Amino acid sequence: MSTRPGPGCPAPPDRITYRPTTGIPAIPKGDSGLDAQSLLDLLQRGGLTVYPLALASIVSFAVLLERLWRFRGIDRASRALTRATVERLVRRDLAGARGLCEESATPLAALFLEAMRWRNVALEDLERVLATSRQEEAQRLRRGLWLVGTVGSLAPYVGLFGTVVGIIRAFRDMAIHGAGGFEVVAAGISEALVATGAGLIVAITALAFFNYLQVRAQGIAATYARCCERFVQALLYVEAAAVEANGEREVGGGRLVPAG
Repeated sequence: MSTRPGPGCPAPPDRITYRPTTGIPAIPKGDSGLDAQSLLDLLQRGGLTVYPLALASIVSFAVLLERLWRFRGIDRASRALTRATVERLVRRDLAGARGLCEESATPLAALFLEAMRWRNVALEDLERVLATSRQEEAQRLRRGLWLVGTVGSLAPYVGLFGTVVGIIRAFRDMAIHGAGGFEVVAAGISEALVATGAGLIVAITALAFFNYLQVRAQGIAATYARCCERFVQALLYVEAAAVEANGEREVGGGRLVPAG
């Protein structure tokens, strides 16, 4: 059977060749298409929801910097203070231990000074005093973290609100122009997508900051607990040695007696 074309029929091409569509500018190599100006333009398309998200991200970053400055070197300083104070207490140098705590700027020094205000105290009562002071100091370590957590929780909803506003604007433009098409709804859809993306970026960043600061604060609180345990053991050793040296028995009936 012959496959030659009949009279008047064009001959089929020997090979099909695909050519790129003309009129579309090619993106140069190495150009991602998202420079600083493009990002600014995208954020401007996000509408009013971008401004509260930007403010929330600034607040989160400010809290992160303030807490990092507050936590800077606090673990090392607390362990060094505990080591030096315990050494003084083991040598029965209560005045030297108190002087170290008074000169130190670490929050743990205030806890040690509070414990050294009492003498002839039962172990349970002394631990209760230190536990209360540790809880108060741990609460100070978490100051401001609720702002970062709130930003991380609310940022997606703010972005979702911007998405809804953008979609509403797109349908409104369609109703005004009386016709559909990508050109009509492009502005509203772009605003919706930018608002969603901005909300997700702010939320992810804030939650990362919040989790890091929480873990950091818990680690410092755990360091306080270990240091207080060592301090209590050394302080009880001093009290026991003093009682044994004076040939006295425990006084105060297990009650807190100020050292005067």
